Amino acid sequence: MSTRINTENVLVLKARNDDEFRGRLLTNPKETIEAELRVKLPRDQEIYVHEESDTSTHLVIPAPSKFSKEEREAARTGVASLEFLRKTMYDPAPAIRPAVSNHAAARLADADSETLSRALEESIYRGLLFLESTIDDNGAWHCIRFNIADPEVPRHFERPPFISAYCVLALESCNDLRAKEICARTKSYLANTMEYPGLWRYYRHLPTDLDSTTLCSLVLGNHPWILLGRNVPPILANSDAEGRFTTWVMAEGEPNVVAPFRIEADPVVNANVIAYLGDHTETKGAQRWLSALISEGHMEGSSKWYPDLASLYYATTRAIVRAKPALEELRPILEERILDLCDESGRFDNVLQTAQALSALHNIERLQAVDATHQIVTILDAQRDDGSWPELLAFGDQSLQWGSIGQIGHAAESVTTAFCIEALTHLAKVLQT
Repeated sequence: MSTRINTENVLVLKARNDDEFRGRLLTNPKETIEAELRVKLPRDQEIYVHEESDTSTHLVIPAPSKFSKEEREAARTGVASLEFLRKTMYDPAPAIRPAVSNHAAARLADADSETLSRALEESIYRGLLFLESTIDDNGAWHCIRFNIADPEVPRHFERPPFISAYCVLALESCNDLRAKEICARTKSYLANTMEYPGLWRYYRHLPTDLDSTTLCSLVLGNHPWILLGRNVPPILANSDAEGRFTTWVMAEGEPNVVAPFRIEADPVVNANVIAYLGDHTETKGAQRWLSALISEGHMEGSSKWYPDLASLYYATTRAIVRAKPALEELRPILEERILDLCDESGRFDNVLQTAQALSALHNIERLQAVDATHQIVTILDAQRDDGSWPELLAFGDQSLQWGSIGQIGHAAESVTTAFCIEALTHLAKVLQT
């Protein structure tokens, strides 16, 4: 089976050995590739196939940078420029709204499955209406950057490609037409922010990174650059001696403002790389490291970017689903680790952790291990009248290298809402069984 790590080579090899396929690839490349790989390429993407001979040689040069030399220099020095940094953010972000308790939802604890299903569907509907109101015309999702240690530091809106991909991957589980329309708009936004050969960055003044790149690539799986694995070489080159993938892609001529102590391997980033690249020799080192962290109980504090263990388990189970048979041996261990996050009454720490933990259990086919009714009521209880769920810390730099001023968090009501919709979608299937 071909995967992104070798798709282009598979096509070339078949063309070399199959004259009929070679002819079709030359005359109707897009249709031939779609039929061979069983995908549908974007309508605005053209594919050209050239045949070399003894007397003709083709040289393919990479796509030009989306940014001018001056813009790249501004980004490289942008960390020292408040004016440049402000261009990545959108002020002002409102103060955090307090969480609510929807006491009406508690009455559903004794409801029959039909009543509970209707309440669940209504909750998803209202959540999608809220998301439609928050995503901008370009399809970008917004989140809020804030200082965890000092609430007096101003809060800023931001819209990095990462947050759009992070949320859409969750929303893809929902079959509602509104969810599909949101995902389609967001895919267009991510395609417009992609840099050759299929890389993304969080902020313009930062280098491209593997967290943003792998999640955006998972969303845009049918884009030719992604489908043919054009971004695979730089991803593979960004691994250490143990085969673990490091976060920042420190390319020559690009922003180099990441301090040496930040060049680290993060378990969630490695899980995302495995999910994207698949189960290959090139990902075995990352798989061994991630498996050891989870099996030996060393995940606590292992990620600088994701403080909640539910996020780590969620990313790992996504890799299990997308990169079979990678990490299969972790299924029973992950079930135990995830259930350890809830208290004796079956409650997780907050509704975002609840949603990610439940979706992680779904990914490893263990969602029946929890009381579905109890978890549905818990999620519905936290939903506001406008259809949103509360802003809760989703990710952020938790290191103390810069002191309290360096403790940056990222969150948004739309982020929590996307994950709650995903969890409710999975729980609805449990009610139907």
